[in-house]
Amino acid sequence: MRFLDNLNKPTYAAFRMVLGFLFLCHGTQKLFGFPIDFPYPLNPMSTTAAFIELVCGTLVMIGFYSRYAAFVASGTMAVGYWMVHGMNNLFPIANGGELAAIYCFGFLFIAANGPGIWSANKK
Repeated sequence: MRFLDNLNKPTYAAFRMVLGFLFLCHGTQKLFGFPIDFPYPLNPMSTTAAFIELVCGTLVMIGFYSRYAAFVASGTMAVGYWMVHGMNNLFPIANGGELAAIYCFGFLFIAANGPGIWSANKK
C-alpha cells in the first residue's frame, strides 16, 4: 500500500491541472473561438460563464488560490446544470448534463482538498 500512497499526490495534482485546463478551454472557445468556434451567440450570462471558465480554469490549473477558484467554478457548473439541463429530466445521462455534473463535483473535490503539490501557492 505504500506504493499507492506515493501515487496519490501526483495523480491528484494531474487531476487538478487537467480539470482546470479543460475548463479553461471552454472559456477560450466562448470568448475567442479557440480551438473551435462556439456555436451559440453569447448573452450576458454565457459571457459571464466564459470569464469564470477562463479565470477559474487558469487558477485551478496552476494551483493559485485554487480552493476559491474551484468553489466558484463548482457553483457555476451547478447553476449551469440546473438552468440548462436539470429541468429537462432527472438523470444527467438523459438530459445531457453529464459534463456539467462531473465538473461541478470535480471542482468541489478540489475546493475541499486544496491545490496539493505542483501548485503556485497553498491556499
